[in-house]
Amino acid sequence: MISKRAFLGSTVGAAAALFGVRATPAFAEVSNYPAHPVRWIVPYAAGGATDVLSRMVCQYLSEKLGQSFVVENKPGAGSTIGTQAVINSPADGYTLLLTSTANAINASFDKTLPFDFAKSIAPVAGLARIPLVLVVNNDLPVKNVAEFIAYAKANPGKISVGSSGIGTSLHLSGELFKSLAGVNLVHVPYRGSAPGLTDLMSGQIQAMFDNVTSSFELVNAGKIRALGVTMRERSAVLPDVPPIGDTLAGYDTSSFYGVGAPHGTPADVIDRLNLSINAALDDSTIKQRIAELGAIPLHGDAAQFGAMMRAETESWRKIVETSQVHKEG
Repeated sequence: MISKRAFLGSTVGAAAALFGVRATPAFAEVSNYPAHPVRWIVPYAAGGATDVLSRMVCQYLSEKLGQSFVVENKPGAGSTIGTQAVINSPADGYTLLLTSTANAINASFDKTLPFDFAKSIAPVAGLARIPLVLVVNNDLPVKNVAEFIAYAKANPGKISVGSSGIGTSLHLSGELFKSLAGVNLVHVPYRGSAPGLTDLMSGQIQAMFDNVTSSFELVNAGKIRALGVTMRERSAVLPDVPPIGDTLAGYDTSSFYGVGAPHGTPADVIDRLNLSINAALDDSTIKQRIAELGAIPLHGDAAQFGAMMRAETESWRKIVETSQVHKEG
């Protein structure tokens, strides 16, 4: 996967310098941006971490830019409905998309997509990256990743592993684990993390890959056991849990979120949004909330976010090909 350290370095100063010297006719046309409310499309249901993060940033942008940034939840079809709504909107900066890992995965997983995401959405800014964690039922007789692999090899096809749905980062993180570890695990898809975690605690399934955002409190409360985080670095909310990559060389996955706009949105509008979003990530209240969610802020200019999106898309393509799973049309 792409180096997180390279992307996490803030380039706000460089972007500000670029923004400050731009003097093109396009800038004159958008110098009063935003002149009316901006729609911020979240292609997921309200209430989750994506919704919380979006509303915090939108409140900040509304206060700093003088116009309302309004969150609209358009869930469905693995983020496709909300994404399509933004693609079909005017490229004027007044309709934005909460982009995510789903966009990177669907480019290869969903052959039925009615659009080419890379050509239809312009990158604006990163927001946050969220590590995943391998969690197991407390009754499973394993304490770490190595023991889990050994137990799975001794009990092929007898360990059920939950995820938030087929084709999600949680599902494909499990598929990558199976491939690298050479184990036979049974995938059990759920409609979101919550029902999967419920079944994990009751012993209906034995293991699950989940975002730390929704599982770390259960781990810290002793209701489930964490064996390893999916990123190469430890998570601040699960500091005692080692990376899976310490046991499985090359293992590295996570979920990420950012902001996009319809292709053709003026560069000066994107610059202004990028600088403001980066400033929001440095706001003390937002920074604290991101940390409380177990997430890592993604600073950087639009070009860097675009490069990260391309690298993520390629990385997930390889995992999709290895796992040989695709959306059934």
